[in-house]
Amino acid sequence: MKQPQAILVLPHLRIQNANAIGSPLTHGFPSITAFTGVMWALERKLAQAGVPLQLHGVGVVCHHHQEQVTQGYVRNFNLTRNPVDKDGSTAAIVEEGRMHLQISLVLAVSEKRTPGTPAALVQSNQAQLDEWAAQAGHILAGMRVAGGSVLPSRPVPGKRVRPWMAVVPEDPQAAEKQFRQWRRQWLPGFALVGRDDLLAERLQDLRTTQPDATLLDAWLHAARFNYAPVVPDSGAPAPDGQVKWADPQRPKGSGWVVPIPVGYVALTSAHAPGTVRNARDATVPMRFVESVYALGEWISPHRLTHLGQLLWHAEADEDDKAQGLYRCRNGYQPAKAEEAGADGNPTTDTLDEWDDDEAYAYT
Repeated sequence: MKQPQAILVLPHLRIQNANAIGSPLTHGFPSITAFTGVMWALERKLAQAGVPLQLHGVGVVCHHHQEQVTQGYVRNFNLTRNPVDKDGSTAAIVEEGRMHLQISLVLAVSEKRTPGTPAALVQSNQAQLDEWAAQAGHILAGMRVAGGSVLPSRPVPGKRVRPWMAVVPEDPQAAEKQFRQWRRQWLPGFALVGRDDLLAERLQDLRTTQPDATLLDAWLHAARFNYAPVVPDSGAPAPDGQVKWADPQRPKGSGWVVPIPVGYVALTSAHAPGTVRNARDATVPMRFVESVYALGEWISPHRLTHLGQLLWHAEADEDDKAQGLYRCRNGYQPAKAEEAGADGNPTTDTLDEWDDDEAYAYT
């Protein structure tokens, strides 16, 4: 993904009753495809409003979430039976997962210029950027985000809660420096990043004991806790005879790693428009798909070093001879061993005291 011209930030959105079921196998947060869908829907509505912006990627920072479930060891979704049927009787219960969210969306933006016209997406044109950001916020207020309704933002001390835009400097070093300023606005919170590397590592580890293990086995293994008795370093049993249990592959500081859906893969070739009964849109081709899964990690924004680590963008392979893969990718790369501190986070980025103080005051 190329360096975007600018970012459009929709901060501290309050989403009510968003879809908490991200895929047939996961729940707890909407799929990242829900937010790429919002991005494209917003782009179309901006075009209708005469705003010449293209949106290329989206980053999600979650500040608060509340899944609508019962409390206890086994949790169930809080289900409702509304609205009533047309005859006034109560409707059947259809299981659905809902959650309330407070999130910030960071969108990568470029300008759709008309030939012969000067560029408007420049730093000296901040008034125009502010107007476009306000229009985007106004349009989004009337849209659904992951199936949920958008509520007015509440004031957050020291944070910007109104949509804003900023130009990304062309110089990479200047862009990283500017990103360090922006990310402070997304604290406290956690950004979702992709961790395909952890899935590959888990498969490699699993194959040391199960040579025929597949990626699905590795994903399922990483999606759960695998408790095992902890053998003391000395090898001698504890004096009190008690045995500690822990997940050896989830040590302290290993991060908040979660299984996530990242897209779809085709099960069939594309069907001609109108040939499949009850298709949502009979004017476009359709095909049957299933979800694609990967691993993600929730990470504090002050651990990110540049904009590309935050943004997700979609890749599509529409060739019938190939896999028919549509998936979202993220540019996050973990810090190399020589660049990482004791906690595995980068040190070359000079995580300043200001960032750490602000992050840990809330976490």
